[in-house]
Amino acid sequence: MRTASISRKTAETEITASVDLDGTGQYDCDTGVGFFDHMLDQLARHSLIDITLRASGDLHIDDHHTVEDCGIALGQALARALGDKRGIRRYGECALAMDDTQVRCALDLSGRAFLVWNVDFLTAKIGAFDTELVREFFQALATHGGITLHLDRVHGINSHHIAEATFKAVARALRMAVEADPRKGDAIPSTKGTL
Repeated sequence: MRTASISRKTAETEITASVDLDGTGQYDCDTGVGFFDHMLDQLARHSLIDITLRASGDLHIDDHHTVEDCGIALGQALARALGDKRGIRRYGECALAMDDTQVRCALDLSGRAFLVWNVDFLTAKIGAFDTELVREFFQALATHGGITLHLDRVHGINSHHIAEATFKAVARALRMAVEADPRKGDAIPSTKGTL
């Protein structure tokens, strides 16, 4: 079973996150940040990773701690569910179109955290949501999931579409990367013998 649950409590947030890498994209996310919940739903639906997440945070200050800490918890849950990564494809990519927007994602479940971020927003907010928090989420996810993650906005003018295309592109690339490679059996996908 490639599942994991994480509980994380700090002075700023309290989060529980569960993932099932072999799910069907079921989601049940409640962070208190409506737009962010919508993005997490997209992440689950398009990766086919079941995600359950509950977060309570210091939203009276702003959304930053909640969004970042959800990225930390989900990254840790993904890493735990992947275990030693035997038999997975490891790499994933997606060029995702959404109306005016195209976002490209390439990722490697290498265990080496790195984020390349070339996603610019034309507005500072989507409703009440700070667009800079999209990067904060993916930085935390990559760092704590041990993911080399490259994201590029090819084009796009609508900030909602840019954010949503980013989450969906990562989801589709994750779906590819976590899948079992039928040609590899349970081999670790590295010449090093470990990831």
